[in-house]
Amino acid sequence: MPIVVTGLSHRSAPVELRERFAFAEATLPGALERMLKTGVADEAVILSTCNRVEVYAYTEATTGPDAVREFLLESSSCEQALTDEIYTHAELPGVEHLFRVASGLDSMVLGETEILGQLKQAYKVALEGGFTGGKLNKAFQKAFNCAKLIRTETDIQRGSVSVASVSVELAEHIFESLSKCRVMVIGAGDTSEKTARALLSRGAHSIIVSNRSHDRAVELAHELGGGAIHFDEWEKVFDEIDIVISSTSAPHYILDKVKLEPLMRRRRRRDLLLIDIAVPRDFAPEVNDIENVYLYNVDHLQTIADENKAHRQEEIARCEEIIQEKAKAVFAGRPPQGRGGEKLVFEQ
Repeated sequence: MPIVVTGLSHRSAPVELRERFAFAEATLPGALERMLKTGVADEAVILSTCNRVEVYAYTEATTGPDAVREFLLESSSCEQALTDEIYTHAELPGVEHLFRVASGLDSMVLGETEILGQLKQAYKVALEGGFTGGKLNKAFQKAFNCAKLIRTETDIQRGSVSVASVSVELAEHIFESLSKCRVMVIGAGDTSEKTARALLSRGAHSIIVSNRSHDRAVELAHELGGGAIHFDEWEKVFDEIDIVISSTSAPHYILDKVKLEPLMRRRRRRDLLLIDIAVPRDFAPEVNDIENVYLYNVDHLQTIADENKAHRQEEIARCEEIIQEKAKAVFAGRPPQGRGGEKLVFEQ
């Protein structure tokens, strides 16, 4: 079964490079359509998150892996020559990689669960667009089942296992107490929402939500017991804020040093924590040079993740046994027939 996985992740490339390969969600159907129309693949799924950009493809062509890599390069804004940053896994190793991703074993935070939801969404986009068929449908369904099995039969998720929980620990390192901290969420995405909820559960004072879709900002703010502000007005309340979590889909920085310096003067240089979980990044790196500003992007979260990793290492061997066993099952028996549109169950 010629299943190919090609991409780059936090393990192989820094965020400065990954952001050049990121796909906006709205562009995924068009990108998948190009892959199939140009013969790059017979079936395809594109996963684009803050930590990885990967193409999962099924192709009968012997040049398949090279064609998928070339498609990824041509779709990016990267101009530098790359060597080991982009990886390719084919056939059984490719399926095993898919299972590791789904189970959180290849994540920055070992055992985290956000990636499973992101993978399901990427698969759903491809499935509903008719870009998958029997081969990838079977592989992805078994990956979801494997992730559920690992979640219930191992302790791989003990400790901080998400971007949200790691972000909370980071905030608690900077502020003595979260009880007086006001939080702003810019971009009402899933990870931002979970991070905001985690901060509230640890005692954060209040939440302000800003999003390009103001209706979505109002909806999320209501759910969190906070307030909403229009996207082009979030700077007006900046002197009230202590922590900012940003995950917009903006193609450029929404906050740089020139814009932040007068805002910091206005808020009397109080400590400000910026958690940038967007790819491409929302905050220019040089804002970290400003006194009392603490900027962390998705790669910086690795430090805290590593602290929580040791006590879960012993569970990895058990997880790998499950993955190897279940991955082999993808190649056994007769795959489902048809292209796209099958009624498939999304395991929770």
